[in-house]
Amino acid sequence: MYRFLPALPIIALPIALHAEPLVRTTPALTEAGVQSLIQEAERLAHEAKDPAAIAIVDSDGLLLGFLRMDGTRPGSVELAIGKARTAALMQRPTDEIEDNVAKGRTALATEGLTALRGGAPLKAGGITIGGIGIASTKKEDDSATATAVAAKDLGAP
Repeated sequence: MYRFLPALPIIALPIALHAEPLVRTTPALTEAGVQSLIQEAERLAHEAKDPAAIAIVDSDGLLLGFLRMDGTRPGSVELAIGKARTAALMQRPTDEIEDNVAKGRTALATEGLTALRGGAPLKAGGITIGGIGIASTKKEDDSATATAVAAKDLGAP
């Protein structure tokens, strides 16, 4: 035998008790954006006559694009990726990280970060959306190229 319970009124409770969104919408690099940044870095490396490995990562440090120019040393591949990743995760140029390590903050070099010049965060509207890493034969070229490409207007979110 079945029993039927009287219908209970359903009380509508708000799902969120406050008006803050539960999901962020942040800008992200597109494939076209990545290719544009790599092409600009390649152009600058050609001008400097200093072939380079060029890496672009997203804000989580994951590789989005890479180019190893002819004549680039094999060891430059991992250096470029590490510099890009460090710049994105730390949200600052790797020049600053290298300077901090040289002043005694050696822990920065032991946490899986690449504390060498040539990485710069990529920003859109003040938000870090990735990083670029350059590894050539001259640290001055690495730094100048990364800084110049990172200064490119990526648009506002």
